[in-house]
Amino acid sequence: MPQTVLMGPRKTLLAGLARQLGHPRGLPGHAVGRLLNRANRGRVTAAVEALAVRRGETALDIGFGGGLGLDLLLRATNGGTVHGVELSATMLDRARRAFPANVAAGRLVLHEGTMTALPLPDASVTAAITVNTVYFVPDVAAAFTEIARVLAPGGRFVLGIGDPAAMAKAPFTEHGFRLRPVEELEHALATAGLEVRRHDRVGEGLAAFHLLVTEAA
Repeated sequence: MPQTVLMGPRKTLLAGLARQLGHPRGLPGHAVGRLLNRANRGRVTAAVEALAVRRGETALDIGFGGGLGLDLLLRATNGGTVHGVELSATMLDRARRAFPANVAAGRLVLHEGTMTALPLPDASVTAAITVNTVYFVPDVAAAFTEIARVLAPGGRFVLGIGDPAAMAKAPFTEHGFRLRPVEELEHALATAGLEVRRHDRVGEGLAAFHLLVTEAA
């Protein structure tokens, strides 16, 4: 008979945190949303700045979590349209409550969906970001191909990821996180038609956050 592996209280807590980071749900999910906004503020801000959004553009935040990226993109587009795609019903509800005027005006359009099945037409977006999401995507090749599909020619996409070696030391990442080498992600982006124009770092030292700034063919 197969043996059941029992986790101690610490591992159970870390596994629960990892699940919530990948797919926030319920009351704990709302707490995770607030945590994500605080912990990722500098990284998300840097991603939006690297995107160099122009007034009136149509922008996209994939896996927006706590909604900080939506707020920054709404300010940056200044009259344009921002799409947010998120698989978590809890985070979608949080965004609707946080930005009711923008949703009502059609400036913010929220979608339930995943990175491998974006509910957007071809070539409908000119600027897109995703930050700290690809750890939860089994097939990044399919995800990047889908992002390339919704980007207009010359559109920009910024991928933000933690340094894999640094993240491997975090106790919760052993619970379902897929930590891929940066070079593997760069190759997958290029194969999908997203040419890496810059590789920025946010923070100090070898553990600094990675921003891969790409352009669609």
